[in-house]
Amino acid sequence: MTNGPYLYDDDPAPLHTGTPRRRQGLLIAILAGTVLVAVGMVAALFLVKGSPEEQAEQVAGVFLSALQQGDTDTAHQLLCQAERANLSPASIPPTYLAETPGRVVGAEATGNGQLRVQVRWADDTTAEWTVISESGPRVCGSTAPR
Repeated sequence: MTNGPYLYDDDPAPLHTGTPRRRQGLLIAILAGTVLVAVGMVAALFLVKGSPEEQAEQVAGVFLSALQQGDTDTAHQLLCQAERANLSPASIPPTYLAETPGRVVGAEATGNGQLRVQVRWADDTTAEWTVISESGPRVCGSTAPR
């Protein structure tokens, strides 16, 4: 070992000599930006998928159209699991259709995640179909036309 002069004889200089700066502004800006992005995503979800009432009307319209065209397999797929277990594809039309053609006229939320969709038949009677969210909106019950 040599004890000669070294190129760097001084102690290392301290790296952080100044007073620490507080970066709260940056942290608040990041947090506010995250909140704005989350709110924007929720708003975009409603714009893209529609409100729950609009989704219920759409699924009921497809369900009604499938039944009126005799496509019971498609209608069976649009039923909730409980109804699918109780009804075969052939037994859906007598349960959900009236004697005359119909059309979906509106939907309203009833609570508990259920929506009631009004179906008006050509003879001016109405029925209400229950629509629930089960991996997407699904028809899950009907009242008799009145």
